Order: sequence, then structure tokens, then C-alpha cells
Amino acid sequence: MSKDAAEPVVEPAQSSKGSAGEVAKLFLKLGTIAFGGPAAHIAMMHNEMARRRHWVSEERFLDLLGAANLIPGPSSTELAIYLGYDHAGWKGLISAGVCFILPAMLMVLAIAWAYVNYGTTPQATSLLYGIKPVIVVIIIQALWGLFKTAAKGPLLIGAGALVIGLYLLDFNPIALLFGSGLLVMLIKNAPRLRARQQNTGANAALLSTLGATSFAGTASVPFNMSTLFLTFLKLGSVVFGSGYVLLAFLRNDFVQRLGWLTDRQILDAVAVGQFTPGPVFTTATFIGYIVGGLSGAVLATVGIFLPSFILVAIVFPVVGILRRSRWTSGFLDGVNVGALGLIAGVSWQLGCAAVIDWVTALLALISCVLVFASKINSAWLVLGGAAAGLITKHLFAT
Repeated sequence: MSKDAAEPVVEPAQSSKGSAGEVAKLFLKLGTIAFGGPAAHIAMMHNEMARRRHWVSEERFLDLLGAANLIPGPSSTELAIYLGYDHAGWKGLISAGVCFILPAMLMVLAIAWAYVNYGTTPQATSLLYGIKPVIVVIIIQALWGLFKTAAKGPLLIGAGALVIGLYLLDFNPIALLFGSGLLVMLIKNAPRLRARQQNTGANAALLSTLGATSFAGTASVPFNMSTLFLTFLKLGSVVFGSGYVLLAFLRNDFVQRLGWLTDRQILDAVAVGQFTPGPVFTTATFIGYIVGGLSGAVLATVGIFLPSFILVAIVFPVVGILRRSRWTSGFLDGVNVGALGLIAGVSWQLGCAAVIDWVTALLALISCVLVFASKINSAWLVLGGAAAGLITKHLFAT
């Protein structure tokens, strides 16, 4: 009886519940309006797929989010790929990932062209002025819904709170994520722990090695497309976390090791990834265009995102199995609540940066009322915030 009850957990891995067309349509929209970074992307996916369309359950969404955080690469893009695979199989995997990446890639490509030809990036301060407070509210709404599913008891609530506190004290996000998973797993399985305690040191050493991965060098290397592609392929295979983590690797490779870019160009590239919608990792498109034109932009983009598609395809079938094991289920619970703790910490930081005067405070308040009192589509909120930002800046400038 217990075996039969566990079977539905694995069923999504064989999925094909919907069509690739509807997946493509949804993620093309999200890729176009998903401003605000990974936390905002995750919130919008949760709103669209779990709350509005009911394509995925709250618990399944959390498990896929946890799995996305366990592998290197852009977590929100990998979550999109997971969700597409879960809903429409292999075609959904490809269409979700490509459609989420493509709008941002095209926008970044246009900005890179302007940058190369005119030596500067377009200013988007008016747009982001109105969008940022709205994004913060959208993230809070998603956090509230996911927290009710993830916080299954005092242990998980405590682990989440600990992650928030340590994140705000500048602890490494990847260490916190894996640490939360290990902590919950070990406490949940304390009676079985004594025989396996010796493994803890080995696991910590492995995580420390992964976190310290770097690629040093000093000599300038002549530009070629193969090196460009392989460098971004490497980055997509080893970099965990946000665009800020990627910044350190980009500087190490393109400024110090290869000598192809300056520090200013790297910062401009990351800034473009921040103020365009969709994945921050489309920074690769910008850099690829600067050093190698259109072909370089395409190769760089394919290189940095290709590992995500491969890793998701490999890991997806075992997500259900992870949930069935007592040990890995505890680890997944800890990672899930740790991921929510990180998002909560990011939300606090974003909120402090976004709500800077009475206009942004009013926008946040109105957005809060709308998202919690109705099921308004987050796309309308983002567009409304952008319009409010443009109008406000115009009025105060005249």
C-alpha cells in the first residue's frame, strides 16, 4: 500500500501533460516582461504555473526549484526548463528554455550594437524606477505562497530563518543552500546518523572545493571563436548563483586570463544583464558581441546556457526519487526552505533599494493590495509600474 502511494511522486518525470506550444507562449511572455532578477523570475513562474494555470502543484514547484538550485547555471532559467519538461516533455524542455532566453538575448544584442557603435549603454533608470517596487511585491506574494508549503514544522522554519540571517551577514549563498539541506537532512535522520558521521567531513571538503573553483592566468590570449565558446561553456558548467557570482568569474577570465576586456566593459556587461528582462546570464550575449560580433554573441549565448539544458535533462528523472528517500527527501526539504530564505534576503535588499521615496512607496502599496486582493496578472503590474516610472520621471524633470 505504501509503495503504491509513493508512485505518483515519480509520475511527473514521464510527463507530457500539455503542449510545447502553450509552454512556448507562456515563457516567451515571461522572457519579455520578467524584470528584477532570478527571485522575480521565480515569483512570476510560480504565479503563472502554480496559481493561475495549475500546471504544477505547490510541492512539485518547490522540488523543481530545489533541484534547479542544486546544479550550476542560472537557477531561474533552469527552473523554466524543468517546468517546461514537467508539463510537455522534451519539447517543453527545449521550448521553455529557448523562449525564456530569446527575448532577453535579442534586447541585449541591440544594446551591445549601440554600445559598440556609440560607446555607451542606454539609460533605463526611469523604467526601473517604477518597476522595482512592483517586482518586490510580486516576489513577496510568491514567497508567502511557497512558504506555506515549504515550512513543514519548526525545523524547516528555523532553517529558513537561519539562512535569511546569515545571508544578510554576507555568508556565501551556495554554502548556505547546501548547508541548509545538509542540516535538515542530518537532524531529520539523527537516529541513523552515528554510523555515517565520517562522511560529513568529506562532503564539506567537496563543497569547499566546488566553491573555490577558479581559473587563473595572466597572459593575454589572441581572440578566437573556439576559446570564446569554450570559456562560456565552462562558466555555464561551474558557476552557481546570480549575476553577481558570474561577475567574479567573468573578470577572472576575460580581464585577467584572456585580456580581451577591461573592468569597465565587464561592469557594463553585467549592468545590461541587470536592467533587461529575463536571465542575467545574457551578459554573455553582450560580451560575445563586443569581442566577436554577431557570431560571437550567438556562440557565447549558446555556450553559457547549453549546460543548463543538459543538466536539467539528466537530473529531472531523479527528482521524484529524491523525494521518496528519507535522506534525500530531508536534504531536498532543507534546500527548498534555504532557497526561500535566500529569496527573502534578496527581497529585503531589493526592497531597500527600490522603495526610496513616497512615489515608490505608493507603487509598492498599490501593488500589494492588487496582488493579495485579486488574481491580477503580474505582467500588467510590471507594465503599470514601468508606465508610472516614466510618467513620474517626466513630470519631475519638467
